Amino acid sequence: MPAPEPLSRLAPALPGRAVISQHWGDLAFLHWRVDPALVAPHLPPGVEPDVFDGSSWVGLIPFELSHSAFGPFPPVPWLGRFAETNVRLYGVGPDGRRSVVFRTLEASKLLPAVTARVGLGLPYTWADMSIVRGGGLIAYSSRRNWPAADGPVPRPRTRVVVRPRPGAVVDDPRADFLTARWGMHVARGGRTRFWPNHHASWSLTAADLVELDDELLAATGFAGVAARPPDSVLYSRGVSTRFALPARRSA
Repeated sequence: MPAPEPLSRLAPALPGRAVISQHWGDLAFLHWRVDPALVAPHLPPGVEPDVFDGSSWVGLIPFELSHSAFGPFPPVPWLGRFAETNVRLYGVGPDGRRSVVFRTLEASKLLPAVTARVGLGLPYTWADMSIVRGGGLIAYSSRRNWPAADGPVPRPRTRVVVRPRPGAVVDDPRADFLTARWGMHVARGGRTRFWPNHHASWSLTAADLVELDDELLAATGFAGVAARPPDSVLYSRGVSTRFALPARRSA
């Protein structure tokens, strides 16, 4: 496998026309160091764990998705806005491209979750979710409805409360490693494909973790990780992003 592509806060140009556009708002990025050997079994074929400072990383990221649009059409009303929480990993494909790999994407609207699960092969689920803002805090809550998870907790839940700090995070290679990801690897039908995306550079601040009560990490193969404090807590007001279709070749 070639060396991973250099980290860059600037997204490369999309290789084709945008087919999906969205806005991601009020994102909390919680990340934990994990052994790459723990990550490897959860990655698509041909994708290896990406490593920073000797560790691979697992992220818990709640946010609000809005302004969903497809191709040249305007944003979808109502159904195109919902709360989401994902658990994600970081990989490197056989061509060196760094990526996000999703373990779960909990979404508060059933139809978008089913559509993305069936149509794109992404592990979307349907959950009761809320985002409450006030007093300098942002509180995210989620409890899965469908499909049930394997194991002793069929409807895993999570609650995250953060307090964003003033002041921007700049010149931070770890923050870039965790957030400046310009595509996702998705396995479907025996093939692994890379979906490229493009958005402006992240505007990040550090954040204080006020509360964490999480079962999603354990439900996606990372038991015990949420019992210790995250190694990184960041916040962003958000970005607008666009996805192009994946290349036809397999990873």
